[in-house]
Amino acid sequence: MIRPLYSLVLMGVQPLLRRKLRRRGVAEPGYLEHVEERFGLYEGTTEPGRLWIHAVSLGETRAAAILIEALRRVRPGLRILLTHGTATGRAEGRRLLREGDAQAWLPWDTPKAVRRFLEHFRPSAGILMETEVWPNLAAACQARAIPLVLANARLSEKSLAQARRLARLSRPAYGALRAAWAQTESDARRLAQAGATVHGVFGNLKFDADPAPALLALGRDWRSTSQRPVVMFASSREGEEGEFLRAIAAFPGVQWLLVPRHPQRFDEVAAMTVQAGFTVSRRSAWDDAPAPAQVWIGDSLGEMAMYYALADVALLGGSFARLGGQNLIEAAACGCPVVMGPHTFNFGEAAELALQAGAARRVDSMEEGVRAAVDLVRDPAARAAAVQASENFAAAHRGAADRTAQGVLKLIGA
Repeated sequence: MIRPLYSLVLMGVQPLLRRKLRRRGVAEPGYLEHVEERFGLYEGTTEPGRLWIHAVSLGETRAAAILIEALRRVRPGLRILLTHGTATGRAEGRRLLREGDAQAWLPWDTPKAVRRFLEHFRPSAGILMETEVWPNLAAACQARAIPLVLANARLSEKSLAQARRLARLSRPAYGALRAAWAQTESDARRLAQAGATVHGVFGNLKFDADPAPALLALGRDWRSTSQRPVVMFASSREGEEGEFLRAIAAFPGVQWLLVPRHPQRFDEVAAMTVQAGFTVSRRSAWDDAPAPAQVWIGDSLGEMAMYYALADVALLGGSFARLGGQNLIEAAACGCPVVMGPHTFNFGEAAELALQAGAARRVDSMEEGVRAAVDLVRDPAARAAAVQASENFAAAHRGAADRTAQGVLKLIGA
């Protein structure tokens, strides 16, 4: 009885969802593209049998890219259907498409929209990246015998508590999955408690990402042009930048690099920095080298490896507010030590492992974080040890891509 009630609520709020898309589309025009797909209405015809991978946002799409690359090493002709929920995810996903692939919005989780989606694309199997388990979608795939799995799966204690509160809705959804492949043993335990059948602990796909050599080289070249140590605030989130700008005022001898998480906030963060009394230079205006300024603003997409190579140490965005922290794995792979705040529940085990390896340091506040980062860049021996620890940490946890690819190929009978 609970799922029909859930469906009625979703159907009732559809006008509000349309309004939300229009509002978001003002800052991010991508939300105004193919709006009817959100409601299960897709144009034209399409060939059935693609492997469907759902990557809701930017981070999940980057993880999906690693998996797709591993799959194509074994099955070069594999056709992919890539679905998303955010504009940044869809924009990143376009780079992954090859001839024969398709891309679309995953519809809102109403029975009719899900039915139209599955009838239009008729995928051979579905792979949900990390956390995206929807009750009607899971039930519809089970009813149609479409194998559905959760890959690179994670579930925090907070999310498990929410799942338990809605157990009559969430437990059948997790139970409808053919398998869950967890990132960590802790994730596996929580997923099983939520009702999923865990078929393996494969690790985190993001450890298998290879930073683009050209971006690393560019970042290191630009780093050599700065006479001051470079401290980066990586993937900053709303509510954190103000604290950061107040804290850095006490350290004039440092070159600051601020890279907001969401592109729709680039202009806002640049204006905020100017209002705080700092001179600003934006990546989008650089030609051969960063222009002199107290704060550089990283306002580009797809260049995080360059930014990490440009920095001597990075503060971890999302960890200084109660947002759970952003991914620190890419920083480690680029040899950039991390200082993180108290809130890393989105990547709890990775954060603890990084601490143990010496690749990261934890602090209680932004002020402490800025001071810790400055102390590290002013101690060449300590920073060199942290760089080596970061590289070792990243290398030690590789292998999830091949393990997950093997699981996918078994799933589709290849």
